[in-house]
Amino acid sequence: MSTENLKQSFPAKKIFLIGFMGCGKSKLGKAIAAKLDLPFLDLDDLVEAKNQMSIPEIFAAFGEQGFREREKQTLQEAAIANDAIIATGGGAPCFFDNMDWMNKNGITIFIDPPVEILAERLINARVERPLIKGKSFEELMVFIENKLEERKPFYNQAQVILKGVDLSADDLLEALED
Repeated sequence: MSTENLKQSFPAKKIFLIGFMGCGKSKLGKAIAAKLDLPFLDLDDLVEAKNQMSIPEIFAAFGEQGFREREKQTLQEAAIANDAIIATGGGAPCFFDNMDWMNKNGITIFIDPPVEILAERLINARVERPLIKGKSFEELMVFIENKLEERKPFYNQAQVILKGVDLSADDLLEALED
């Protein structure tokens, strides 16, 4: 299916990329946004801009609950805009009614690489992530496994589930065609 046909197949829709931190939402989101000639929005970046604080600063000032409230509000405000590819934070689908809301307001895609890949990506991450700060590789593996057990019931509500490593924009577009 051509890019133009794909765009016509999903009129007035947003595409929400969900999955654990480090799964590739931003990388894939930027690539598919370029192919579809749509804006790419990173929910964490929008939360930071709106609150004029970094994610770690928001966590420190308001706790996780305060962050999640700001995240929900920003998600719904961002999605009001025209069609866009929106990469959510890893926990966004798991709080409030965010997953139901995204499914009703767009196409949700769960990016699901193996736990070992997530741990390898996150242990070397340059960006400070409040939930994993200071963890060893082994602690990180256990943390990811436990969090995924909590989050998968939400993630698995996505309309499209992409498993694998080194997924491309073409893989994502192919999944949307099915």
